[in-house]
Formats: sequence, C-alpha cells, structure tokens
Amino acid sequence: MTFDEIKQPVSQEIEVFQRTFKETMKTSVPLLDLITRYIVKRKGKQMRPLFVFLSGALFGASNERTQRAAALIELLHTATLVHDDVVDDSNLRRGFFSINALWKNKAAVLVGDFLLSKGMLLALENKEYDLLEIVSFATKQMSEGELLQIEKARRLDIDEAVYFDIITMKTASLIASCCAAGAASAGADKTQIELMRKFGEHVGIAFQIRDDLFRKK
Repeated sequence: MTFDEIKQPVSQEIEVFQRTFKETMKTSVPLLDLITRYIVKRKGKQMRPLFVFLSGALFGASNERTQRAAALIELLHTATLVHDDVVDDSNLRRGFFSINALWKNKAAVLVGDFLLSKGMLLALENKEYDLLEIVSFATKQMSEGELLQIEKARRLDIDEAVYFDIITMKTASLIASCCAAGAASAGADKTQIELMRKFGEHVGIAFQIRDDLFRKK
C-alpha cells in the first residue's frame, strides 16, 4: 500500500490542516515569522497529523478538536526537531539547512520554545485540557528518553531492555500521543483512548527498529 493510499481516507482533513497550520505559525516578529515560514515550506510528509486524523476517524467525523489535536502534535514535533538539531550540532534537516545552521543556536532554541508555547496556548485557549495532558506526557517521555540515551551511551551499557526503553520514550511516545489525541478529539472513552495510545506506541517501536536496521546497512 502506498502512502497516498493510506492518506486517502483523510485527505480532505490533511488539506485543511496544511492551510490552517500556516496560520497557526504566524507571528508579528519579522525574524521569527521568516524562520517559521522556512519551517512550514520544508515540512515532510506530516506523518504525525496523519495518525491523528486516522485515529479520530475511527471514532467519528473529523472536527475542529481533531484539527487542533493535529496542530498541537505538529507544533510539539517541530519544536523537538529544532532543539534536536541544536543538541546534535546538525546542519541539515531533510536535505535542507537546519535552523541553527542558518540562524545560529540561540535563535534555534528560542524558535523551539516559541513553538512549544504556541502549542500550549492553542490547547489552553480552547480548553483542550485532555489533549494538552496527552501531549505533555509525550514531551516528558521524549526528554527522559533522550537523557537516558546520553547517560547509557557514556557508560556503554545499552542492552536490549534499555534500547527498548529508549525508543519507547524517544520515538514511540509521540506516535502514541497522536493516536490517543486523535481518539480523544473524536469523543472516544478512556478505555478506547488508552487502547489507541498502546497501538501508537507499538507502531512507533516498530518504526524505530526498522529505521535503525536500515541505518546500519
């Protein structure tokens, strides 16, 4: 099955999202607006919003809450990518110059902070406390996973159990939050939301294992 075939059931929702997300990123600060427009133009396939919309579609039609859930996830994801490039001293992101390569580390860190705060405000202004809780938990796990990897890499004691802990927190937690947030936005109950969270977690683990295997070849 191709990516377009996977996306087809929620293609209209994705089109709406792509238009509205640009508006979400706008700011009155010229330098910041320049950088955010650079980010929007170079977005990838936007897999995370896709998971939100597909998960939401399982429990009802897409609505404004689903769009906000997707925006919240994408703001978080983009912020972590910007910060990761600073941490890793990376000059490229998807074949393009990273934010820190073009505007230096200080600007990149502040842009990442801006994106995180935009996400929090988007949720709070619309009283989406359940969505904010889901995404905040993922943010905490991603930070813990990154620090765990740094600690274990220094001590050279990464075994299989630790590897799964790291990828569960660093990668799978975000996919899990996409599925949970999508379900929550469409009115799923707590049991269904937790099931979708676990589904997303397993998908994220499988995705990272595949990525690591291909990277080693």
